[in-house]
Amino acid sequence: MLSIDECINLFIFLFQLRNLLWSTSKHDVYLMQNYSVIHWSSLLGKGEEVLNVARPLAPTMKYPGSASQTLSRVQISTMAVRDGLMAAGGFQGELICKYLNQPGVVFATKISNGENAITNAVDISYSPTGSMRVITANNDQQVRIFDAKSFVCTNHYAFPWSVNNTSVSPDDKLLAILGDSPECLLADAQSGKVVSNLKGHLDYSFSSAWHPDGRILATGNQDTTCRLWDIRNTSQSIAVLKGRMGAIRAIKFTSDGRFMAMAEPADFVHIFDTQSDYGACQEIDLFGEIAGISFSPDTEALFIGVADRTYGSLLEFNRKHYHHYLDYVL
Repeated sequence: MLSIDECINLFIFLFQLRNLLWSTSKHDVYLMQNYSVIHWSSLLGKGEEVLNVARPLAPTMKYPGSASQTLSRVQISTMAVRDGLMAAGGFQGELICKYLNQPGVVFATKISNGENAITNAVDISYSPTGSMRVITANNDQQVRIFDAKSFVCTNHYAFPWSVNNTSVSPDDKLLAILGDSPECLLADAQSGKVVSNLKGHLDYSFSSAWHPDGRILATGNQDTTCRLWDIRNTSQSIAVLKGRMGAIRAIKFTSDGRFMAMAEPADFVHIFDTQSDYGACQEIDLFGEIAGISFSPDTEALFIGVADRTYGSLLEFNRKHYHHYLDYVL
């Protein structure tokens, strides 16, 4: 399904790795490198720093009602990029937002002041009314929703366990919430009201992703499995996809829904063909901890960030196409 196309040597090292890699096109990738966010262009064959978090970050704009403040030396734990906006979370509960076409950061704050207040995940999505929002998941058991125009926290929901991941359904109506619990929740994305409880995993959950058709939700867990749920009947999962050794830390679908990739903390990435009912699988065996995975929007490439002092790199795999020709006898 995929063949390696390019390997770029980079030094990426963090003691805890989450979603630190995002592709915005087949030729544009954003990833963490030390205390910098780098934009890698495969067309130019070089990287450019777009954000340095080792220096003090002073927001360039002040918004009424927002809690924006200057931050110093942030260690980024997670990030997301969508439609020109980058959002990043920090190990001390920070949230940083930056427009990619503007210098500086537009918003920065500490959304949690707890001792273990890590921002575990950030997600950029749209509300049913079309407004962009940033959703954060934190160890303080809170999910917060920020308006991406005013950067005001418009809502927050509390849960009985640390929240490790959230993901919004393609129709922007449902919010998947996962954390330090074997149960995964489906909630109304506007009110936060829990509408379904997904039971089947055996340990804590770390990742989730929606199939583009909006009917299938994939959840990744410490029990080394990814479970698939049909939201029309959530009484039990419809499939269990097993990893090799570790928790399923990241899950991504291609934009056409044809493939799903899931990554373990280190060494293994698995790609499933959804048209074969997830029966056909390609396993990528690499060396090093995995900093993130991302399909390009055109579905032609899969990027994998490898975090290792010696072999730290960005790997690019390209989709193979098989063309069949019909011979005509005249």
